[in-house]
Amino acid sequence: MPQIPETVHELTVGQLSARSGAAVSALHFYESKGLISSRRTTGNQRRYSRDTLRRVAFVRAAQRVGIPLATIRDALAELPEERTPTREDWAGLSQKWRAELDERIRQLNRLRDHLTDCIGCGCLSLENCVLSNPDDVFGERLTGSRLLAEGR
Repeated sequence: MPQIPETVHELTVGQLSARSGAAVSALHFYESKGLISSRRTTGNQRRYSRDTLRRVAFVRAAQRVGIPLATIRDALAELPEERTPTREDWAGLSQKWRAELDERIRQLNRLRDHLTDCIGCGCLSLENCVLSNPDDVFGERLTGSRLLAEGR
């Protein structure tokens, strides 16, 4: 990993990419989604403050556990600009995300446990289909095809 002298307070997109492990295109995408920010030089080149390294690590860690980018953006918006997210920041945000992750784990366990029942079925609309109609939720509200949008 390339070392950047402490005297360098801003990073080019290439330096940020090399240090964070994120592709340049990913960094541009993160910026377009408001997850990180840069300033432009007179030559219209991006320059990132050093704290962006930690923000990118924060984004990538949250993505690895399945947190949507919009949720990550909202979380980062709660942090002051120009400050590196701390361990306490991460602990507070991860506590907020725990219930969402627990629910996803419950859904994935249910899917795993019932996946064998669906292999070869092909219909995806049976009353007991855990993939498209768990607990027959559509049957309580609709008649006919369960996969058509309600507004049609």
